[in-house]
Amino acid sequence: MESLLVLHAVAAAGAPWLATRLGRASLAVLALPPAAGFCVTVWLAVRGLPVSQSRPWAPVLGLELAFRVDTLAVLMLSLVTGFGVLVLLYSVRYFSAGDDGLGRYGGAMVAFAGSMLGLVAADDLLLLYVFWELTTVFSYLLIGSDPESRLSRQAAMKALVVTTSGGLAMLAGFVVIGETAGTYRISEIVARHPDVAPVALVLVLAGALTKSALFPFSTWLPAAMAAPTPVSAYLHAAAMVKAGVYVVARLGPVFGDAALWRAVAVPFGLVTMLLGGWRALRETDLKRLLAYGTISQLGFLVALFGAGAQGAALAGVAMLLAHALFKATLFLVVGIVDRATGTREIGELSGVGRAMPWVCGAAVLAGASMAGLPPLAGFAGKEAALEALLDAPLALAGAIAGSALTAAYTLRFLWGAFAVKPGVPPRPVDATPALMLAPAALLAALGLVLAPFAPWYAGAMSGYTGTFRDPGHEVHLAAWAGFSVPLLLSAAALVAGAVLFLAREPVARLGAALGVVESSRLFWAMVRRFDRFALQATGLVQRGSVPDYLLLTLLASVGVGLFSVAYGGAPRLDVPVVGWQRPEQPVVVALVVTAAVMALRVRSAILLAIVVGLTGYGTALLFLFHGSPDLALTQFLAETLSLVVFALVLRRLPIDPARGRLRFPFRLAVGLAVGAVATGAGMVAMSARATRPVGELMGAAAEQAGIANIVSAVILDIRAWDTLGESAVLIVLTLGVTSLVFLRRTAYRIERTGTRRRDRGPHWLASTLPHGQWALAFEVAITLTFHTVLVLSVFLLFIGHSGVGGGFAGGIVAGLAITARYLAGGRNELAAAVPVHAGVLMGVGLTLTTGTALAGLLFGTAALQMLSADVAVPVVGHLHLSTGLVFDLGVYLSVVGMVQDVLRGLGAELDRQIDAETTS
Repeated sequence: MESLLVLHAVAAAGAPWLATRLGRASLAVLALPPAAGFCVTVWLAVRGLPVSQSRPWAPVLGLELAFRVDTLAVLMLSLVTGFGVLVLLYSVRYFSAGDDGLGRYGGAMVAFAGSMLGLVAADDLLLLYVFWELTTVFSYLLIGSDPESRLSRQAAMKALVVTTSGGLAMLAGFVVIGETAGTYRISEIVARHPDVAPVALVLVLAGALTKSALFPFSTWLPAAMAAPTPVSAYLHAAAMVKAGVYVVARLGPVFGDAALWRAVAVPFGLVTMLLGGWRALRETDLKRLLAYGTISQLGFLVALFGAGAQGAALAGVAMLLAHALFKATLFLVVGIVDRATGTREIGELSGVGRAMPWVCGAAVLAGASMAGLPPLAGFAGKEAALEALLDAPLALAGAIAGSALTAAYTLRFLWGAFAVKPGVPPRPVDATPALMLAPAALLAALGLVLAPFAPWYAGAMSGYTGTFRDPGHEVHLAAWAGFSVPLLLSAAALVAGAVLFLAREPVARLGAALGVVESSRLFWAMVRRFDRFALQATGLVQRGSVPDYLLLTLLASVGVGLFSVAYGGAPRLDVPVVGWQRPEQPVVVALVVTAAVMALRVRSAILLAIVVGLTGYGTALLFLFHGSPDLALTQFLAETLSLVVFALVLRRLPIDPARGRLRFPFRLAVGLAVGAVATGAGMVAMSARATRPVGELMGAAAEQAGIANIVSAVILDIRAWDTLGESAVLIVLTLGVTSLVFLRRTAYRIERTGTRRRDRGPHWLASTLPHGQWALAFEVAITLTFHTVLVLSVFLLFIGHSGVGGGFAGGIVAGLAITARYLAGGRNELAAAVPVHAGVLMGVGLTLTTGTALAGLLFGTAALQMLSADVAVPVVGHLHLSTGLVFDLGVYLSVVGMVQDVLRGLGAELDRQIDAETTS
């Protein structure tokens, strides 16, 4: 199964390339992955069911890639893969040869087919949800395949909003079910029959109802008819809309006998069947008529599977297959008619049946199956459904009424598409390509050919239907079961449907008169109201004031702490409180507290930056006293660099800390409250610890990896992916901040003033600072120490695994050396110190970190575990060379690039502006 998923993914990724070289023929090539899936499905069915496959995904979280194919999965896989092949072959002639969207369409279609394949075969609730959301994303791309069409974009957005909302609700239900059952394996949940909270059932059904477009979530499906007809034939007849039905069918053996499950699924299904069928009677667009018919049939399927009985489930699987065959056929027929005549409007089509007899024959055969005429698959399924509902009079009455509406809109479709209409001239018809007719004819014929095999089909599906605990009414699945009550009821429904069709004009006027609110207008009205509310809420909260944001965040933290204590009771605190372990600690704490209080009182921005920096230096000393020299060094370096950045910014942004300040007592109280909540939360968390702290295991893990520095072991070996992500975030943040500050970022190198070194008099550096702003002693000191500091930064890089240091610390040291050189000599000296563009440094650094991590996965055992060697270098001494060192080098270069970019944006660019203002 995993190989099939990879095959679909590769084909989807290569679809644009294929389309540029093969044109429409690329769609035939893209049909190969679904064809392979169909062959594998047949092979699995012949080999014997069920078939299971699993491998760890995220073992710590208990996630796994678990797949299982049983009889129900084989049915759905056959529809997904078989129909995928036919629709892609049909699309070869449906689209024009020069269509620019062929690659996009083909890739999204194959990706969607792969997502549906994974959804159907998933044996894990969370894995099923992953594929569920993938189908939502790819259906969004398919429905909105014409980006220039406003109608397509709106339809895609509507489908995305509705189905994603239901999917999130379903995820919550899955979590409740999985935690209650003690497993997320669907097969184990079916075997255990756990007793779950009713809210979980409602949430799961909410997701299923939205995906299958049941009332009141039906609005997205008719709008999705803006998609190309092959998309409608696949997504809305055989694949996507069946996903909700599949979830109800899959979980029916577990929850089908729950009263709440039946109370939601059966009534909503029958109401949808009636409303969809009624609305189809007044549609004039053939695709929209079929769309409402699809909604009606989906409601019928959900009602059958939601009944939770073996007989109803057997009727459900029969109708599931029959519906896919006749509805996909009719959608493909609509595509043929649309391409041949240029319209889908019933009022403009006349005499098409005479001009296209083969197409008309396929449509009549599929329509007869949809209406429930013998001896077709639709008849067998409907007879079984009516027989299964004999013990439920209300449900039976709803099914009969829905069947009558089905017969009526079937006749309306066939009459509207092919009949000769008085007063309407015959529509000119183009020739029908054989490759478009063949899939439709094949599916229509299958509805006839498969009907005699209904008894065999019932036996084959017994492996699924037998898992229902309630046997329900006995059901006989056959192409002809003789004269019986279901047959009489079916005949009555057909007669009623014929009457409704003959009275189509009054029925259409009545339907229009009863249509008080258009669902599409209601949906967009709700969206506009949500947008307006979001705008007002954003204007209220997001006022552009950083102090306000910070105050709200801090007050929210305090509020959460107080709420937890008030409603959760007094927490258990078993953590011993020690005043201090070394005499230096209380002294440093006193200095930090004093600096924090001073920060609340000072009025100068530069003094405020210095005082805040003192709190950081004090924290670094506390790290050092607690035996964390790595953290202390990083904190010292980061605080120093931050202080320089503050000073650079404050040159051009004279911030007044006193303006808009809250009163000192209030700010002090907020600070104390936040400190108390943070401290209390930490103590509560430590008191609630039930297992051994992971920190106690890190020493042994570092020793096993041959690393003397535990911090480096954590950063580069235990948390390698986190470090990679943090590096990427820092780079993006740096580029974003400096780009937002100044838009003038096109120069590869920093602009110089043109002043040569020999014209600067006694200056040691290529200083651009005016007289009175440079100090000879500072320049001399920087010149003498610059290269030494760079060597020190490289030394810290190399000893990171065996001592205090690492790529981040080394990069900051190098960055401070560059910063000092800029402060001494201005932007000319900055350009001379680092002649390489900051973007190059950050790009190379990120490439090294990402490349080494991925190389470890491809050629080693895990990320960063590919190369390791100990080398004795004369004079230098012992060196530990490893993939981690290369990773650390990438971090080093990234940090140097970030520092350079900050100095360019907030330093050199400001210098240029100041010089320009002074000159002018």
